[in-house]
Amino acid sequence: MKLNKSQWVGLFILLALLTFSLLGIVFSPYSISQQDLNAIMEPPSAAHWLGTDHFGRSMLTRMAHAVGLSFSLSLLCMLTSSLLGTAFGVWAVWGGKKIDAALGIVVNILLALPGLVVVLLFAAIVPGSFLMLYLAISLVQWVEYFRVVRAITQGVIQSPARQSSEMMGFGRWYQFKRHIWPAISPSVFTLAAFGGANAVLTMASLGFVSVGIQPPLAELGLMTVELFPYYSDAPWLMAQPLVVIALMVFAFHLLAGKRA
Repeated sequence: MKLNKSQWVGLFILLALLTFSLLGIVFSPYSISQQDLNAIMEPPSAAHWLGTDHFGRSMLTRMAHAVGLSFSLSLLCMLTSSLLGTAFGVWAVWGGKKIDAALGIVVNILLALPGLVVVLLFAAIVPGSFLMLYLAISLVQWVEYFRVVRAITQGVIQSPARQSSEMMGFGRWYQFKRHIWPAISPSVFTLAAFGGANAVLTMASLGFVSVGIQPPLAELGLMTVELFPYYSDAPWLMAQPLVVIALMVFAFHLLAGKRA
């Protein structure tokens, strides 16, 4: 798979953020909940490269864990949603009219509910649960893969090339690899990149309204809310999670661009 220049830029940004997260988690001498009340809201220094928050906690350590948490959620949601949506989309076409109708009903029910409302409902069941957020976002996102994959697969199934493979005795797995996957892979890749950005934004949005990941864990949206009252005294603190959210979403969107 060839990437164009903008996609390489997006990939570089994501890898840089991921490297920052891994190095910060492994090598930081502080924990995410370790407080130093004698060093509250300190600016960046040799002791604390990104400063300290309103409890004297290391911002570098907390940012590293928050970025890692967002990456974990986005990658898990991308993987789960793409696998489910692709599998069900192909099955709907190959499984016959009854399977297609049954999956269509499920999809229509999910589309009738606003995605953010579904996520909020799951988050309310078990507040602060990473697993519930992952399940809710994946449940919402797989529908888009299903609709796109189903539409493309319908055309591929009717193509002379695919029908020739079937008449020659090739199994469905070969037909999928040879005919269907090359046709749907660009769209799946694009949807996955946008899905990663949406997962990051959704987690941050839940943090904004304090129903997502709960303290003492570090999460970008929650950190923004916690630091907002101090934006005039220490604007560099609140800027850090906001800049990282923007960078992650921007990088995923660049990655979703057209391939060379």
